[in-house]
Amino acid sequence: MSYPADSFGTVSERWDRGQVLGLAPDEAAAKAAGGVARPAKWAGTGCDDEAVWGECQGSGKSVYRTCVDLATPAFRCTCPSRKTPCKHALGLLLLWSEETVETGPRPGWAAEWVEDRRDRADRARERRSASAAKARDPKTVERRERRVDDGLAELDQWLRDQVAHGLAQAEKAPYRLWDDAARRLVDAQAPAVAGQVRGLAAVPRQPGWPDRLLEEYAMLRLLVRAYQRRGELPQGLRDTVRARVGFTVPQDDVLGEGERVRDRWSVTGSRDTALEQLTTRRVWLRGRRTGRPALVLSFAAPGAVLDASLVVGTEIDAELAFYPGSQPLRALVAERYGPAETGTPEGTTVQGFLDEHATALARDPWLERWPATLAGVRLARTEGGELHVVDDAGDSLPLRMTDPWHLLAISGGGPVTFAGEWTPHGVRPLAAWQEDEGVVIL
Repeated sequence: MSYPADSFGTVSERWDRGQVLGLAPDEAAAKAAGGVARPAKWAGTGCDDEAVWGECQGSGKSVYRTCVDLATPAFRCTCPSRKTPCKHALGLLLLWSEETVETGPRPGWAAEWVEDRRDRADRARERRSASAAKARDPKTVERRERRVDDGLAELDQWLRDQVAHGLAQAEKAPYRLWDDAARRLVDAQAPAVAGQVRGLAAVPRQPGWPDRLLEEYAMLRLLVRAYQRRGELPQGLRDTVRARVGFTVPQDDVLGEGERVRDRWSVTGSRDTALEQLTTRRVWLRGRRTGRPALVLSFAAPGAVLDASLVVGTEIDAELAFYPGSQPLRALVAERYGPAETGTPEGTTVQGFLDEHATALARDPWLERWPATLAGVRLARTEGGELHVVDDAGDSLPLRMTDPWHLLAISGGGPVTFAGEWTPHGVRPLAAWQEDEGVVIL
């Protein structure tokens, strides 16, 4: 029996405490949830295969109606908190996970919310289908190709001008130097390149900025030249270049035509980043049998809920559909074959990770980050006080973190399985697995 692609679980497969707290937006919300996870504070609780609901007694005479749609999951609460999920939703899920919430019929307010969400999801799918059909119109495709060509030709000249005039001016240049160039690329319908150009404004404010800025300019020029010669590229690299410029592939096309890989996928890390009016969630997975990495992205506007169906520290038997490219990494969960289970991922050595990254970088030179899952590593400091993870062979990777104490406390000097995001500046820790503690989110 298979489960739908967006299914997180059912009432017969109640999540454990770790899975519930893994949904918390921050440590404060997770701690506050414990204070409301008491049966005496709740009335009218119930659940079925799709939802959990209840009314929580707040301060004074306030009563907050809380409902959780288990399929996505998604959360609704009448409390004034701006956090999603709030402490009431988390507290209700904790009670549900402890099997203190009985099954029963939905009250009207909960049924109305769940059904409204289903209707809105159906309408959104219809809009995406209509938009995808319009995007495939030959005249629309031709117009966009022409605009992107013109926009990248202008960017090419702009890059040559920056180098010809020298980099010294960049240190005192106003942000609009890069913002103006980025806006022109947005107008040219090359949004991904526009985002890269806009991000360059912060480089001259960092140590060692001349080398870094010149490197970024060079990689942008490489992308421009690759796009201009796209007809000569292999199909996989052509797909990668188009994606780096800003051409998107509809989800229906990925699910229908993308490479399918079934494995037991360990959820090794998750990170949210906010850029202007959009929050992006990156969830990293690693196949237990294939050792293959995968990246699942979700996006949300301010106030909207990000996909929380993949919880760090769990493992799912699933089939992923990968987006096209020379180094397929981004994927969609196409099919699940059972509920999520807890487990420690299969890690590699530092040298094994470096070999993986070098191979990926050779296929896609514009890679900005790559998942690292390391087994049996310990923490060590250099003579300069920098923190590294070191494996049994003595190979190490530098860590990029402002507060190492949580990770130091978890490891206690012993070996851990470690997961993080590798960037040119080091590894940003995401999670660690310790024999007694299990998974700990960093």
